[in-house]
Amino acid sequence: MGELPVLIQDLALILVVAGVVTLLFKKLKQPLVLGYILAGFLVSPHMPYTASVADNESIHLWADIGVMFLLFSLGLDFSFKKILKMGASPVISACSIIFFMSMLGVLVGHAFGWGKMDCIFLGGMLAMSSTTIIYKAFDDLGLRQQQFAGLVMSVLILEDILAIVMMVLLSAVASGNNPDGGQMLGSIFQIVFFLVLWLVVGIFAIPALLRKVRPLINNEVLLIVSLGLCCAMAVFSTKVGFSSAFGAFIMGSILAETVEAERIEKLVEPVKNLFGAVFFVSVGMLVDPKILVEYALPITALVLTILVGQALFGTFSFMLGGESLKSAMRCGFSMAQIGEFSFIIASLGLSLGVIGDFLYPVVVAVSVITTFLTPYMIRFATPVYNSLEKRLPQKLVKLLNQMTISQKDRQEKSLWKPMLTQMGLNTLIYSILSAAAIAVMFTFVLPFMQQVMPGEELKLYANLITGILTILVIAPFLRAMVMKKNRSEEYRALWAQSSRNRLPLMLTIAVRALVALVFIFYICHRLTHFANALVITIGIVLLAAIILSRWIKQRSITLERLFIMNLRSREIAAQIHGRKRPLYEGKLLDRDIHISEFEVPYNSMWMGQTLKQLNLSNKFGVHVSSILRGGHRLNIPDGDYIIFPGDTLQVIGTDEQFSALREAIEHEVFGEDNELEKREMKLRQMIIGQDSPFIGKTLIESGIRDIYSCMVVGLEEGQESLSPFKPTRKFQEGDIVWVVGEEESLDALLSS
Repeated sequence: MGELPVLIQDLALILVVAGVVTLLFKKLKQPLVLGYILAGFLVSPHMPYTASVADNESIHLWADIGVMFLLFSLGLDFSFKKILKMGASPVISACSIIFFMSMLGVLVGHAFGWGKMDCIFLGGMLAMSSTTIIYKAFDDLGLRQQQFAGLVMSVLILEDILAIVMMVLLSAVASGNNPDGGQMLGSIFQIVFFLVLWLVVGIFAIPALLRKVRPLINNEVLLIVSLGLCCAMAVFSTKVGFSSAFGAFIMGSILAETVEAERIEKLVEPVKNLFGAVFFVSVGMLVDPKILVEYALPITALVLTILVGQALFGTFSFMLGGESLKSAMRCGFSMAQIGEFSFIIASLGLSLGVIGDFLYPVVVAVSVITTFLTPYMIRFATPVYNSLEKRLPQKLVKLLNQMTISQKDRQEKSLWKPMLTQMGLNTLIYSILSAAAIAVMFTFVLPFMQQVMPGEELKLYANLITGILTILVIAPFLRAMVMKKNRSEEYRALWAQSSRNRLPLMLTIAVRALVALVFIFYICHRLTHFANALVITIGIVLLAAIILSRWIKQRSITLERLFIMNLRSREIAAQIHGRKRPLYEGKLLDRDIHISEFEVPYNSMWMGQTLKQLNLSNKFGVHVSSILRGGHRLNIPDGDYIIFPGDTLQVIGTDEQFSALREAIEHEVFGEDNELEKREMKLRQMIIGQDSPFIGKTLIESGIRDIYSCMVVGLEEGQESLSPFKPTRKFQEGDIVWVVGEEESLDALLSS
């Protein structure tokens, strides 16, 4: 037999060591990410006392695949609709935190005399808190259901998204010798263009594809299709100048809007775990103890920068987002660590060759230290607030809390803002779709038509046919751009409100029509040699025909409805199966009241009891609004509803009430049966003698079930099978009865 490839030997070494170390970390209740990093250090060349990986290049290739699948899974957890529903508060907080922490990272790097790119990448690493570590800490501390934890997770989701954008920008900065503002703006525009294009086209195509083949898909096929789409988008992303990780994230976010999203997430999770483990092990392989000793002072400084920076600027950022001082401090203190994306950004810097080799192990060391300190920082927030509240003037504390809460409640009453925002967003989306369609037609269709019709004589006809086809393709987009929102409630209300509004309203139509005309003018100029006056006339006539055409109107409406249906398909499925949370969740007036979910354990003492018997309202002050059971939602249950194991209770209350309820659910359970062996059921024969107390009694009167906890299974009458013992039949002398029960119960019955 041939020798085993080195890659397989390395993989075996990595997985065995990672398995042993992660078991230890699981026992110690520490994040598994740190276990993977430690395992990587143990199998690296820097550790002379253990076996080392031989083929580093192949391991780093697997690690790149791990990053791709990690971001694909992140995309599956992400929803652009959720971000839009969050409002401005998490966006303000996330952007502020990233800005402040990035500046701190750059300043600390400059203070130690590091290079320009080292400082820039260090700022990006320090700006990214760890979603995995914070989620795990909240879960371990029993805080996941509290309101501030939900705010933190919303900001972390946004940070992950902005990290993707940051990676693209850092790549652009690293590739340019002297990147200026224009180059940065160009990179941002390119990101927005492709992001919108991929999402819109993806939401049109991918859900429709999965809907068509749904009867043919099992778990195996769905896994292969999902990973195939992920890899295809990763390849396409690299072709247009972005990273494979960015493309994988985009495909994940597209699939997140499909009905199959949760199923795909479960299927992909083992693949993500495998390759993700290899990635974090590869991170640990870069840890060099010599560098850690040499850079002990910068590591200490960076740890303090993260702890103090997040405590101060994180709190300030959440207050900017509208949170009270206490809530903002709990949120800010929770984010005092760095994690997965910091490693990914560091990997990007190394692969581009723009940062020093020392920076990676330094960041890993900082991450390990801050991860261990995360639970203590979360616990530390409330005592710090209490101490601060005693020392600050009460008027100042009250002013801060009232200012932020009133800021959150402030609403824009003007109808202009939502209408113009929607018009602008529609114009941007349809412009990108039109530009992409024109680019595709000119890149593929035009050369084909010119080959079919060669020569100067036929070139004009080839151009005209391509132009007509292009205009027909983009016609639904141009019509929607000009006509959408012109009959909306806001538009009609503003028109009727005042005659002064009518000219600006007509101007909004004229501006959008002008944008649509620009696309038609470009097509005509590109494909014909007509005079400008003729081009303008043709453009106006074509736009008027597009607006008045019933076929194009119907086509535009059909495409829009298909897009909305695909976008809401997962939401619709969640409503049908009872998994969607109520819409009124975000409209509760009291800032301390919100909704959370609690699952009833399989061994809960509550099972079999009604809500009236549990009396949760009087005991804990909470109200059960819904019960999720077996994929169905039971709304507003009355007191006669019985609780079953596995029920998910949707409860309205405060953080303090949830803490008490959670503690009761976890502790009011049946313990393990220490006498399990005695629970074995046995079959015994019982002969009714002349002195038996059961003679002349029926089954119910005998008390065999109620008193002795045994059950009569049949009467032996000399036949091959037992005869059923009828409940009304009375025991007689000489009856041979077979009974089932536990050994102690049977002994008590037979000795009676």
